[in-house]
Amino acid sequence: MEKELICICCPMGCHLKVNLDEKKVTGNTCPRGAAYGINELTNPVRVVTSTVKINGAIHRVLPVKTKEPIKKELIFKCMEALRDVEVNSPVKVGDVIIENILGTGVDIVAARNM
Repeated sequence: MEKELICICCPMGCHLKVNLDEKKVTGNTCPRGAAYGINELTNPVRVVTSTVKINGAIHRVLPVKTKEPIKKELIFKCMEALRDVEVNSPVKVGDVIIENILGTGVDIVAARNM
């Protein structure tokens, strides 16, 4: 099976052809593109960015993100879990907001000081 992808590892946006049967990637200009092509078809992951409510700050929401990528199939469940979260100010960049989101071993962390 061969599939075509555009690599998102860097601004070059290489047009990849990935052959899963042979575990071969062509069209990449760097090794990261080859790894991305295989991983994207076998185990796609993404960093999730969102916001949660914050009390006692000048803004009403705090930007947050996953510390590491999580499986793409868990993105909507992750967003649901963040919907009702409220934190209190002060918060520093990198503070853990939710530990081990959805049992993934990945934390949700603050992306801004507030």
